Amino acid sequence: MLYKDWLWKWLELYIRPSTKERTYQKYRRQAEKYILPALGACEIDALSAVRLQEFSASLSGRGLAANTVNGILFVLRASLKKSVALGIAHRQYTDAIVRPRAREKQVLCFDLGEQKKIEQYVREHNTPYLFGIVLSLYTGLRIGELLALTWEDIDFGRGTVRISRSCFDGWENGRYKKMFDTTKTRSSERIIPLPQKLLSPLKELKNSSKSVFVVTGKTPSGAQVRSYQRTFERLLKRLNIPHKGFHALRHTFATRALEVGMDVKTLSEILGHRDPTVTLRRYAHSLMEHKAEMMNRLNMLLS
Repeated sequence: MLYKDWLWKWLELYIRPSTKERTYQKYRRQAEKYILPALGACEIDALSAVRLQEFSASLSGRGLAANTVNGILFVLRASLKKSVALGIAHRQYTDAIVRPRAREKQVLCFDLGEQKKIEQYVREHNTPYLFGIVLSLYTGLRIGELLALTWEDIDFGRGTVRISRSCFDGWENGRYKKMFDTTKTRSSERIIPLPQKLLSPLKELKNSSKSVFVVTGKTPSGAQVRSYQRTFERLLKRLNIPHKGFHALRHTFATRALEVGMDVKTLSEILGHRDPTVTLRRYAHSLMEHKAEMMNRLNMLLS
């Protein structure tokens, strides 16, 4: 059997029914863009250890990040292991692939001056579409969580927001479309207390909004992820702030929270991390700055 025939069958029969639609879409894109053009025409049993290593090296040679390469190799490995388990292939050699070493992504956040410029711009222009940026700055929401929010998720009486789903740009019938899914993990389902300063502008937004979504868009389903990311990129350029991805807003929230003394367990629950150790590892640099400040306060006792 040709590998391309098996890969499609594996995606449809074993991945789509058992994973989130977002995961299936991701694996499919990786297959279409990287795996099938290089290996699709090969017989499964012809995929030798050397051939697979050459494929892995070619991905790194294209300048792809180690995490991206490892994600592609995961799809390759999982599909071939299943083919062996079902007796379609006699053997698979993905365990012999030498993988590129992945590094922990650098945590980028905005400094206080940059944050104030962003907030001031949104406040002065009073654009409902942009208020989601400030909402992320003060709640740490992922962009998919933000753009999936409806007004029903906000409890103004209790001053909370409920995170129960996410969204992503998926590919359907030859075009990108906003799709909804469950949250990233079970722990990502959470209720976050809203800072008092956000409640009044949120109420004003709701009273003037004609959409069920907090962040509106050009379609009834609200703003799309890539479109909102581009809006954010243009905003940073207009403010002469060095480029950072939308996720930097989440990192900025976490950093500010640690700076004002929020404990790690509380921060972990607000961010939707499955374990406080994830928060500790990711924001160790921010914690170190906070620790240094606390240690320097000892000078006051000794002076």
